[in-house]
Amino acid sequence: MKTIIKILLFITANHSFAQISDFNHIDFKKADSIALSYTNEGLYNLPKLAFQLTNDLDTDAEKFRSIYFWVCHNISNNYSLYLRNKHQRHRLKNDSIKLKNWNDNFKKKLFKKLLKHNTTICTGYAYLVRELANLANIKCNIIQGYGRVSTTNIETLDLPNHSWNAVKLNDKWYLCDPTWASGIPNPKTNSFSFQYNNGFFLAEPKLFAVNHFPVDEKWSLIEDNAATFKEFLAAPIIYGKAYERLDNHILPKQMHQTIKRFENVRFEYQLKKQIQPKAVVFKIDNGTSIEKIEPMNISVQNSTLKIEHQFTKKGFYDVHLYLEDHLIATYTFKVKS
Repeated sequence: MKTIIKILLFITANHSFAQISDFNHIDFKKADSIALSYTNEGLYNLPKLAFQLTNDLDTDAEKFRSIYFWVCHNISNNYSLYLRNKHQRHRLKNDSIKLKNWNDNFKKKLFKKLLKHNTTICTGYAYLVRELANLANIKCNIIQGYGRVSTTNIETLDLPNHSWNAVKLNDKWYLCDPTWASGIPNPKTNSFSFQYNNGFFLAEPKLFAVNHFPVDEKWSLIEDNAATFKEFLAAPIIYGKAYERLDNHILPKQMHQTIKRFENVRFEYQLKKQIQPKAVVFKIDNGTSIEKIEPMNISVQNSTLKIEHQFTKKGFYDVHLYLEDHLIATYTFKVKS
């Protein structure tokens, strides 16, 4: 009986959580075209907007795509609001009453900004995607958690700092991040540039988990061997282009490595599409100069990329992986003699 239950649980798990490859048979061009036809549409009538974006589409996947695509192309990321909220939340983190009051008041201001100026932070992106999806009778949740980017200080990452969505399509849950998909904020100028990244749409959960950690861990959508919070903090830095080119980041598991000279270091990735070995490049920063090199051994078989490399000199190195001239991941290596 226990064996039967385990089998049923395994079947259920494997049919509950999935990724965009489930929809390879769907051409999202029509959904994207509809979303683009309503550029600059206001947010004062969300039921009308949801209807406009979905009425001429047949499947829930296409309807959700239109909603998500519209949000990512029409809502800008307000970096000034993000910094202000981050500063106040850390300042008040030891006073639960003041923190709650700040959160409540900030949400009101945040949604006024969203409604009036089509600008927001991650909370607003996730809220808008959920509301429009629900209006189209698509189940969608806001997921609260922790997000890591290259500028994140993991030493002070003690409060949830990011929000994204989980959407239910064909009885399966999928993950997406409309904030990071929409474009890139410039911290120096507080300006924002729309640069849509399709990799965050119905993303592979294992790749998503490298820089997303939900407060409720069930929303990792990983049944076995999901990372702990400690492992999440120790993980490598991956960039937006990784989502467009990888299905999974396998090795190294940690950003910081201590190794010996001539020790073999392994890197492994699951690719979305085949690449040539010559497209794989390391840029290695030793603190005084940056050297562009080809790794010592590169293997591309089916959809798996394996790299092996050795460091011949001791020192401390930042290693940046590039695929086809796109920055994918960063690691650090302390090389001992």
